[in-house]
Amino acid sequence: MNRKTFQQSAVSLFVVVAALAASASAQSGATRPRRVPPAQNAADAEPAERPAATPQTAPRADAILAQGGGADTSRAYALFQQKQYAEAAREAKRIAAADPSNGEAWKIAGFAEFGLKQYAEAAADLQRALDLQRAAGAEDSNTADALAQSYTLAEQYDRALPLLAASTARAGAKPDAQMLYYRGLAEYRTGKPADAERSFDAAVKADPKNAVALFYLGRISYERGQPDAAIAALNRATAADPRFAEGWRLLSVAYLLRAGQAGGTGPKADADYLSAVRASDSLLRLKADESAMTLNGQALIGAKQFARAALVLERAAADQGAAGPTLYLLGVAHSRAKNFPKATAALERAAAKTPDDVNVYRELGYAYEVSRQYGKALTAYERGAQLAPAEADLKESVERVRPFAK
Repeated sequence: MNRKTFQQSAVSLFVVVAALAASASAQSGATRPRRVPPAQNAADAEPAERPAATPQTAPRADAILAQGGGADTSRAYALFQQKQYAEAAREAKRIAAADPSNGEAWKIAGFAEFGLKQYAEAAADLQRALDLQRAAGAEDSNTADALAQSYTLAEQYDRALPLLAASTARAGAKPDAQMLYYRGLAEYRTGKPADAERSFDAAVKADPKNAVALFYLGRISYERGQPDAAIAALNRATAADPRFAEGWRLLSVAYLLRAGQAGGTGPKADADYLSAVRASDSLLRLKADESAMTLNGQALIGAKQFARAALVLERAAADQGAAGPTLYLLGVAHSRAKNFPKATAALERAAAKTPDDVNVYRELGYAYEVSRQYGKALTAYERGAQLAPAEADLKESVERVRPFAK
């Protein structure tokens, strides 16, 4: 399984980096605010690819029929053998329309549609074929397995799962890494993470370089709040496939999570921030989109490489459609590098995009305060205090700045 098998995914993976401590002062006695980088979605909505190991070709022609095509389906079968999938599907469907009980016609149509990556259509026709086989007491494992794959790739996981369970438990069958992966994916997508973990483990035992199965083992551990296990699996996934962008993305996030769990400071956190930088650097080389740049910038801020973080985040923020979290992190990077004019410009844009983010106003207030723009600082701190009335540091900032505001 390679990176081309990773097509699209709704990955909901979040990490909050712990506050990064530092100190600075201004005329009014300002102290650097608590840093709370935004929750980082490891996939930022929809990644470009989804973990569903799409075969690059249709099933083998010799898997269609144990004894070749029947008289009525010989032309459709020959077209399939020649990889003329569209013509094979049309011919087989013509036969099936005239004779709905012709299971071989439905079967060839389904295999041909699979070759065309028309998975929902393939599933419908293969289901007809399997139903006819079962009615005749002659179920064919090739048909059942192709149907299981079709349901999986059509994201009909609840229908795929019983077929996958039967396929991977078939007596005397050699463990098939791809089918075990499909089973794990179906279990994961139907809310059975413990079962999925067992299936992905079995897939990896059958194929130790199965990058997508390793990815999901890492994802499951991440979602349990177990970054050590997640990092171990994701390092294996990215070693197996160095061009696996989503593997590098989640690995970066897992390192950030572990740094946060360590309190965001100290040797262990520092090492994890540097590892997050390296992982997100690898991601950027593969996929330099705003999500990747924002993640890389967040890692660089954690590693205290503020000038480099600002350069990366400036690229992401160059687009007027840049997201609020990207602009916020850019403001943090500039503020840490003591470039307060650029910090306030980025944070003002962040406030316009995410007007209910208290962290933006905390950071913006500080940048104004150290720039001696006390009226603007007061306004920012007051807005933050309105959004988070229980946070004492914002109340203290309001009172500290008020005497200097005019």
